[in-house]
Amino acid sequence: MKYAQLFSLLLILTVCGCASSPTHLIIAPDLMTQSNVYYHNKQATLSINDMRTAAHIVQIMHEDEAATLFSSDVAIENTIKQTLTTAFTKQGLKFSETANNKIRISIDKAIISVSQNTLNYQSQTEIILTVSLDNGEQTLTTTFNNRGNSKGPFKADIAVLERNFNQRLANLLSQILISEQLHAFTK
Repeated sequence: MKYAQLFSLLLILTVCGCASSPTHLIIAPDLMTQSNVYYHNKQATLSINDMRTAAHIVQIMHEDEAATLFSSDVAIENTIKQTLTTAFTKQGLKFSETANNKIRISIDKAIISVSQNTLNYQSQTEIILTVSLDNGEQTLTTTFNNRGNSKGPFKADIAVLERNFNQRLANLLSQILISEQLHAFTK
C-alpha cells in the first residue's frame, strides 16, 4: 500500500514537472549603467527593426532529432525599444516624430544555439545590433555585438540560458547608451 502511494506521488510530481516546462523566454534586460552622457535639448525618433530570418531566440539541437525552439514572450524589438526609450529619456533625450535625429536599430542576430548531448551541452550566444543615426546632415552607422560560449553537465537549463541572454543584451544596450560617438553625432 505504501509503495502504491509513493509511486502515485512520484507520478504526479513527474507530470507536474513536465507541465511547467517553459514555452517562451522572458527577455528583460536590466540596465544598471551610470552614464556621463546627457542629451541637453535634443530630440530624436527611435525605430527598431528585426532583420533576423527566424523569430526564435533559442535552438536546442539533439542528435537525430528535430531542434527544440524557444521564442521570446514579447517581440524582442518591442522590448529593446521600451528599454532604450526609458534609458534615453533618463539621459535627457526627448522623443518626437518630427525630430531631425533618427535612430534606427536593426537586430541582425539574437540567438542561443545549444548542442545537447546525452551527458552535457554546449551553447553559443550571439547578439548583433546595428545602430544607424541620421542627424539630418550625415549618417553614422555602428555595429555592437556580444558573443559567448558556455557548457555544462546534463541538460541545458532554459532559465540559465535566459539569464545569460538578458545579461548580454543589457551589456549591448548599455554600450549604445554610453556611446560618446553617438552622443557627439546627435544634433
